[in-house]
Amino acid sequence: MADLVFGFGTSHGPLLTIDPAIWGRSRTADMMEIPRIHFRGNTYSYDELLALRGAANFAKQNSLATRQAAFADCQRALDALAARIREARLDAMIIIGDDHYEYFRRDIQPPFAVYCGESLVNCGFDPEARTDLPEAVCEILAASCPPRDEAYPIASELALEIITQGIRDGFDVTSSEVQPVDPEGLRGIGHAVGFIVRRLLDDRPMALVPVLMNTYFEPNQPPVRRCFEFGRSMGRAVKTWKKDARVAVAGSGGLTHFAIDEELDRRLLRALQERDLDTLLSVPENVLQAGTSEYKNWIAALGVLWETELEMDLIDYVPCYRSEAGTGAGMGFAAWTPAGPGG
Repeated sequence: MADLVFGFGTSHGPLLTIDPAIWGRSRTADMMEIPRIHFRGNTYSYDELLALRGAANFAKQNSLATRQAAFADCQRALDALAARIREARLDAMIIIGDDHYEYFRRDIQPPFAVYCGESLVNCGFDPEARTDLPEAVCEILAASCPPRDEAYPIASELALEIITQGIRDGFDVTSSEVQPVDPEGLRGIGHAVGFIVRRLLDDRPMALVPVLMNTYFEPNQPPVRRCFEFGRSMGRAVKTWKKDARVAVAGSGGLTHFAIDEELDRRLLRALQERDLDTLLSVPENVLQAGTSEYKNWIAALGVLWETELEMDLIDYVPCYRSEAGTGAGMGFAAWTPAGPGG
């Protein structure tokens, strides 16, 4: 029978990829392209957020030297996480992420979706062919898209177990067996999955089960308790998979962004580590919005592991600031492993 032997959570944002010297260009996006920035249950324009948080004086956190140190810390954490994944000798990995109009579009955005085809193409991206795009955008896309189309293996039997178990447990799970096609070609699975395969699995994945939860877009975002319970349903599905396989689960995304809230990040990371479900499920839905909503992917991953004895080790937490208003992203990296020496 299949066995859950490993889990991890990782941020996947652009600041993990682009040169810290140009993080400030994202500040321009904060000012111009994001109409309202979510922070502690309210929304603000950039100028309003700057007025609200200016007393905190983010000048030091936003300095180039601090940015470069934060970037280096993130790369070390990602390297450490990749090493632990290799050591786990996995046969299959469930990746829980959220879609950003990459695989699904505005015509349909299911709360819970599982890809169950035999293979999945991650569509290639050639920066040299896209001279119309800024260099930073090319770097971001290349972080989740390979140079050419790559077909990734899918643990389709496990995916079907997750779908059928979810239906039995009262979840209306959307199944996707064939990738959507646009006039330009296939739609890729998106950066929540692509970043993990590229950066942590070195484009050589074991069999995958991509799970997409709509944490991000109104009006049908599943609440945090529902995400946790769906994770528990997936954990039950792994137990029913009649295959001798070492299985892992990943929660992709987060932490707080686009306004960093270090207090919330540290509180929720501690709650994840201590399996403090009361704290995790008490966070108001109006706080878990925009990028911060991706905490739900981590909480669902904890749900998958709930019946195991795996313990969470926080590899690192790195707040990556990009503006005087405290915007940027809190970056988190953690692994669930067996307790004790060598765990």
